[in-house]
Amino acid sequence: MPILPREQPEQPRAEAHRARGMAESFGVDAQRYDRARPPYPDALVARIVAASPGTDVLDVGCGTGIAARQFRAAGCEVLGVEPDERMAALARTRGLPVEAGTFEAWSPAGRTFDMVVAAQSWHWVDPAAGAAKAADVLRPGGRLAIFGHAYEPPPEVAEPFAAAFRKAVPDSPFKDQPAHRPVELYQAVYAKVGATMREAGRFDVPEQWRFDWERTYTRDQWLDLLPTTGGLTQLAPDRLAGILDAVGRAIDSLGGRFTMHFTTLAATAVRTGTS
Repeated sequence: MPILPREQPEQPRAEAHRARGMAESFGVDAQRYDRARPPYPDALVARIVAASPGTDVLDVGCGTGIAARQFRAAGCEVLGVEPDERMAALARTRGLPVEAGTFEAWSPAGRTFDMVVAAQSWHWVDPAAGAAKAADVLRPGGRLAIFGHAYEPPPEVAEPFAAAFRKAVPDSPFKDQPAHRPVELYQAVYAKVGATMREAGRFDVPEQWRFDWERTYTRDQWLDLLPTTGGLTQLAPDRLAGILDAVGRAIDSLGGRFTMHFTTLAATAVRTGTS
């Protein structure tokens, strides 16, 4: 994503779920993650709920429960599945029931749901196995919705970040990604997610939904968020400090704040069949 290293490694997308070290690195500072990560558009949550047959939600890779709390606020009953116990523990302190484990290994124990959602987490799930399991636990007419953010910062912030990242981590698989990644690339990613749903043979024609919005960040708010991203969670403190210093100076040059444009994309489909 622009200004942020991608949260999956530079390898075929079907293999991203094998990178368990990065997948389970976000809990290193679960409190920061929960505090700094942006929520999802209320309009997205409302649309998913309105287009589903009921209010029982399974949140795959729920993390600290950012999306789960939004679905709960919309009147849903939410169960989370999360492989990182540190993230799961924090979600539980917010009153969310969370079961530990990967989605692929998790046992539904006969339970079914009206919605299976994955917020910024599906790339850590085996795509074919995940789509099949989602179909298994969805009630007929239930909805699978996989969604996440594309970040588009002003170039005055994106370029210093990219340069600092290349300098601090010259051997990183993220080093050659452009500072600015057009949303069209993310649309292509979500189109592939939709294709996986279709290939499962148990969903109707997948749709792609798009929500554009903006948020203003102060210097401190943005520097609080950056260490929670996949390419930075495993950095040595001195390397991370160099990146934060460069980005902080760039934001200072803009008056100490900037406006981030977000595009939240969703790939979604309805589970077919009568049983």
